Amino acid sequence: MEIKLSEHFTFAKLLRFTAPSVLMMIFTSVYSIVDGLFVSNYVGATPFAAINIVFPFLMILAAVGFMFSTGGSALIAKTLGEKDRFKANQIFSMLVYVSVIFGVFVSVVALVILEPVLQAFGVEGELLVQSLLYGRILLPFIPVFMLQFMFQSFMITAERPKLGMFITVSAGLTNAALDALFIVYFEWGVAGAAWASVIGQIVGGIIPLLYFACPNSSSLRLVRTKFYVGALIKSCTNGLSEFLGQISMSVVGILYNYQLLRIAGEDGVVAFGVISYVNFIFLSVFIGFSIGSNPIVSYHYGAKDWGELQSLFKKNVSCIGAAAVVLTLVAELSARFLANIFVGFDETLLTMTTYGFRIYAISFLLAGFNIYASAFFTALNNGIVSAVISVTRTLVCECGCVMILPIFFGLNGIWSSIIVAEVIALSVSVTLILKYRKRYKYL
Repeated sequence: MEIKLSEHFTFAKLLRFTAPSVLMMIFTSVYSIVDGLFVSNYVGATPFAAINIVFPFLMILAAVGFMFSTGGSALIAKTLGEKDRFKANQIFSMLVYVSVIFGVFVSVVALVILEPVLQAFGVEGELLVQSLLYGRILLPFIPVFMLQFMFQSFMITAERPKLGMFITVSAGLTNAALDALFIVYFEWGVAGAAWASVIGQIVGGIIPLLYFACPNSSSLRLVRTKFYVGALIKSCTNGLSEFLGQISMSVVGILYNYQLLRIAGEDGVVAFGVISYVNFIFLSVFIGFSIGSNPIVSYHYGAKDWGELQSLFKKNVSCIGAAAVVLTLVAELSARFLANIFVGFDETLLTMTTYGFRIYAISFLLAGFNIYASAFFTALNNGIVSAVISVTRTLVCECGCVMILPIFFGLNGIWSSIIVAEVIALSVSVTLILKYRKRYKYL
C-alpha cells in the first residue's frame, strides 16, 4: 500500500517511505562509479584520471536539473498540501519543459568550450585526449542527464518512490551491463564507458518522461501549461542551495584535482577519484533520506500542520544521527577493501587511497546534519537559508580549506580539508535552525 504525504509518520512509516529514496540514491552512486571501476581495472590509470577530470564539469552543467527537481518538488508538494492539484501539475510540466530547452543550450555551449577549459586547468597530453573523448560523447546528452536528476525527486513527490527506485535500478543495471560489454568485450576504453553512461541516462530520463506523459494514477502528470514566471523563480530560489551545492562540489573536485596534480601528480588524482566515488556512496544515504523526507515536510508545511512538522523534524534528525555513527564505523573498517576494488593493481596507490579515505571518512559524523539542514530549509520553501548552509559548507569552507591547509600540512591537509569544512558548516547550520524555529514552528 502506497503511503500518502498527508498521513501521520511514525519512525517505521518514515523509514518505509524514505527507504526507496535512500536505495535509489545508493544505487545511483554505485552505478555512477561503474565507469570508473571498469576503466581503472581494464583500461588504465590515465583514462581513469580523465573520467575524474571531466566528471565535475558535467555535474556543474547538470546542476540546473537538480535545482529544478529539489526546488520544484518543494513548491509542488506545498501546492498539493494547499489542495491545488491543477496548478501543481502545471508547475511540474513547466519545469520539465524548461529544463529540456535549457539542457540543449548548455550542451552546445559546453561542447565549444570543453577543450580550452581543460587546458586552462593544466590538462595536457594523453590525459587531455582521453578527457576530450569522454566529454564529447556525454555532453550532447546533458538534457537527458538533467531529466534523470529531476525525476528522481518528482517520483517521490508524486507518491511513487518505489517506481522511481525501480527506474533508477534499471538505468544502473543497463549502465553496468554495457560497461562490461563495451569496455571488457569490445575494448572501446573510455568511449565505451561514456556510451554506457549515455544509454543508462536515457533509461533513467526517458522512461519516467513517458510515464508522466501518459495517464497515470500518481499525483502528477505532464499537461499543457503556461509559463509561470513566479513559480519558476520560486523553484530556482527553493533549489538554489542544491544548485550552488552541486556546483560547489564540482568546483571543490576541480580544486582537489589541481592541488593533487601539483603535490602528488597523477597518482593523487587517481586516489582522490576513488575517494570521491566511495564518498558519494556513503553520502547518498543522507541525500536519499533528505530527498525522501522533504516532500512530507513541504506538504505538512503547506497544510500548516505544525504538530506533524515538529514530529518530523525530531524524527529526521534522530535518523541522521544514527546513520552518521554507523556509516563512519563502516567506512573506517572497510577503507582498504573499498580502495582495493579500484586500485588493487598498484600497492602505492592502494596505500595512498586507503590512508586518505580513513581521514576523509571522519567527516561522515557531521556531513549528514549539514546535508539535512540545507535540504530541510528547501522543503520549507526557504531557498536562501538553504543556500547559505550549502555554500558555506562547500564553496566557502571546503574550497578555502583545500587551498590553505596543504600549505601547512601538505597531502594530509588535502585529505583533512573536508573535516574542518564540516565543523564550520555545522556551526552555521545549528545557528540558522535555532534562528528560524519560531517562524516555521518545527521546534
